[in-house]
Amino acid sequence: MLFKILVILHTLGATVWTGGHLVLAATVLPQALKHRDPDRIHQFESHFENFGLAALLLQVITGLGLTWIYFPGLETFWAFDSFLSTYIGIKLLLLLGTLALAIHARFFIIPNLTSETLNSLAFHIVGVTTLAVLFVIMGAGIRLGGLT
Repeated sequence: MLFKILVILHTLGATVWTGGHLVLAATVLPQALKHRDPDRIHQFESHFENFGLAALLLQVITGLGLTWIYFPGLETFWAFDSFLSTYIGIKLLLLLGTLALAIHARFFIIPNLTSETLNSLAFHIVGVTTLAVLFVIMGAGIRLGGLT
């Protein structure tokens, strides 16, 4: 029962995180770039940021719980001798990439965001969105027994 609850919560978190970034990248960002208007990004972020970060945190917590169920004690996880440990390892790398982009954007780009620096943020948005989609693909691969 715990496993099913963790999978459902993990999927809900992924839906919010990935869906929010797809909306940002596909609808808000193009308009902000077209009009050179960083306020469009700020408006979206003011509504999505806390909810999106909570969804990401939910994914991290449930992902760790699921990993513990798959690999109790984590002894066999580090061998990376199965698709499951490999996919989870890739998801951890995707998480590190997401955190690096998010921290850089939050502390170095967003505080100084202007119409002139909007392109820098655009690269971050596309990067985080791409990583989010890859999270979903890897997660589907885990549930489907691999993608090959």
